[in-house]
Amino acid sequence: MAVGIGPVHPDDVGELLTLQRAAFVTEAQLYDDPRLPALVETLPELLAAVQREPALTARDDGRLVGAVRARVADGVLHVGRLVVAPDQQGRGIGRVLLAAVERAAGPDVATAALSTGHRSAANLRLYARAGYVEQRRERVDDVLTVVHLAKPLR
Repeated sequence: MAVGIGPVHPDDVGELLTLQRAAFVTEAQLYDDPRLPALVETLPELLAAVQREPALTARDDGRLVGAVRARVADGVLHVGRLVVAPDQQGRGIGRVLLAAVERAAGPDVATAALSTGHRSAANLRLYARAGYVEQRRERVDDVLTVVHLAKPLR
């Protein structure tokens, strides 16, 4: 795979918003919820998020094919908004982005944590293969149960 990983630049934000929305459509369908935060986030909100939190992109021959965001709080890397273009899923891009954002965490960060919906089987498989272990489940409503996962980094 010849995918290059790099930081998100302000010029990437419009393209990133399009990618994020495309990637989360299947999640919205799984949970019958077109108002998922990733789908209703605005361009100014996304720009502010990537300016305050670490974010990485994956590009294949110049095309934005994936991205991930993270933030560190209390020694924990909180991974979020891991997205891969729908036509590029299954190529290992999510795995590469996840590993890159974990490596980018500072030496004081001992744990990585993330969450996904209980129906998101592909996400759960990816995270399990990457060493994440379920910590707890949180029922949000009749349709969604959030699965919280974590793994040691050091």
